[in-house]
Amino acid sequence: MNGHPEKPDIFPYEYIGEQKKIEDLITATVLEGGAAVIESGTGTGKTIVSMAGALKATLGTGRKIIYLTRTKSQQKQIIREAKAISEKEPIVCIGVQGRSIHTCPMMSRDPENEGGTSEELSRLCSEYKKDDGTGRPCRYYENVGKINVDEILGFIKREHPEPEVFAEYCLKRETCPYETVKHLIKHADIVAAPYSFMFMPHIRERFLEWVGSPLSDMVAIVDEAHNLPDYLREVMTLEYSMKAMALADKEAAEWNDPEVHAGLSVTDITSVLRECLNEALSEYLTGDDGMIPYTFLQDEMMERLGMSSHSLNMIYKGLMDHGEMISEIKKAKKKLPRSYILSLGRFLSAWNMADEETNIFLVVGGDNPKFQAYCLDPRAAAEPLRICQSSVHMSGTLAPLGDYSEEIGLVDAVERIFPSPFPPENLKKVYVNDVSTKYDEFNNIPEVYLKMKGHIVSLAKSVNRNTAVFFPSYSIMERFLSDGIAAAIGKDIFIERRGMTQLELMEEVSQFKLSEGSVLFAITGGRISEGLDFPDKDMEMALLVGIPYPKPTARQEALRRYYDMRFGNGWEHSSKIPAMRKMRQAIGRLIRSGTDRGIAVILDRRTFNLEDIKAEPTDDPCGDVAGFFKQ
Repeated sequence: MNGHPEKPDIFPYEYIGEQKKIEDLITATVLEGGAAVIESGTGTGKTIVSMAGALKATLGTGRKIIYLTRTKSQQKQIIREAKAISEKEPIVCIGVQGRSIHTCPMMSRDPENEGGTSEELSRLCSEYKKDDGTGRPCRYYENVGKINVDEILGFIKREHPEPEVFAEYCLKRETCPYETVKHLIKHADIVAAPYSFMFMPHIRERFLEWVGSPLSDMVAIVDEAHNLPDYLREVMTLEYSMKAMALADKEAAEWNDPEVHAGLSVTDITSVLRECLNEALSEYLTGDDGMIPYTFLQDEMMERLGMSSHSLNMIYKGLMDHGEMISEIKKAKKKLPRSYILSLGRFLSAWNMADEETNIFLVVGGDNPKFQAYCLDPRAAAEPLRICQSSVHMSGTLAPLGDYSEEIGLVDAVERIFPSPFPPENLKKVYVNDVSTKYDEFNNIPEVYLKMKGHIVSLAKSVNRNTAVFFPSYSIMERFLSDGIAAAIGKDIFIERRGMTQLELMEEVSQFKLSEGSVLFAITGGRISEGLDFPDKDMEMALLVGIPYPKPTARQEALRRYYDMRFGNGWEHSSKIPAMRKMRQAIGRLIRSGTDRGIAVILDRRTFNLEDIKAEPTDDPCGDVAGFFKQ
């Protein structure tokens, strides 16, 4: 391993495929302090391989591994694998999550706290720490100072509890789970944390205080790394909507519409901002959104208020000052310290400082019109990964690897692709040539829609196998549902609906798995297609309704131009590659082990252009499905 001393074997299973090579690559990369960008196919055990490889380089050094995840289910997987590793080498793995009222008996008393942000709940918690209503500090917080660290670490080493189980353990002892984790985290070898703990500055700052180590002493593992660039863009994006203005107006009325600067009240500012938004909608909106000039909002507000840019900045400061005051008063009353006036001031100030080179400025239409400064370049938000001692980026759909590295600003990263170890004949992929979800065809030629519906119905009915139907968008899925497709299929139908909570989604998935021969309607690129396992007979057929190309919007066009400048082929990087990644993720639900078998049918003739999908054309999809399952 490049001259490094041999490390102890802590891999808890029998190696399959190229797992040992991946593990050794990660160990060497971490020892050398570099970055590894790895695509590993279905079944390569990305979680356990990345953990074992990094641990072999960090155990005994005092360095911590921060395993970053998008979902709670993946966090649980990390803790389960840590338990397996501990059979060979005892380690401490702690899962951290954002503040939640469900783990705080004090804040859970008020249902209004349910939607609180981590910042709001943190501020509210600080008030409960002072007094629980009896003249004493919150006893759950007070008891944290009395915990026996060795005893709790012993529990963690024995049981390797998931965050929810650990919360129950703490609450039974009347200690705060959140504060207890903060005290223990410095003893962890691995910390499983949401992306936000690394990439949202105010959360990262507190997180590093708990860990007691700088980023330069940490190793970051990024799970499902193909999602990272878009996640970073969303983190850096600013927006403010018409509904937010209405909430600011309502709050202003409750506080006698305070003056913020030079005789102007809160509602004077929201009134002008509303006029600016309506003007932008009228002048620039085309379709879903429209690009507005960089200086549009600033110029319009100066003109309508008859003020200089300096005076506008004083208004923004006045809004934030009043908002902070309202927030503090609410907090003192043990109410959620939320202020919509504060949010307004912060938005206007941040918009004024947004960088024209890395953002596109938009007006967005729909039921809740808004201003949006969309971040095109994720490199600034990815800076923490470049500060870390080492970073490992893994996904089953990460190619082209060099573009990923460049996009988030990795320098001299080791880039490797490892195939799935399972027999390729276990997965069959075909596509039909007579339908497409291309907008002009699907929406304007009735025969195309009817053929598509016919394919879905006939394929779903052709075999008694659990089948997922992946739609490119909620709107297309809802069109089929409103047209009676569920009744036409005549089987148990389970649906990934808009706005489902994680609990509701998991219940729907569980019922699908338990119902033999049932059908699951889901979204390509949604939570089901990218984060859940369907082993064995839980899912044996996947129908992909069309290719999930993004809608042609002003934002998408700006992204295409950005990629044109960075990589030279904007459409491929902004549309084609993301669509293929989503499709590969959805198809990947079929094969999770060496004994799984499954068939994917893509209902879109344009698949012949998607070389990474590796699907074959068919004129008889039902025949192909029947033949596959007869083998």
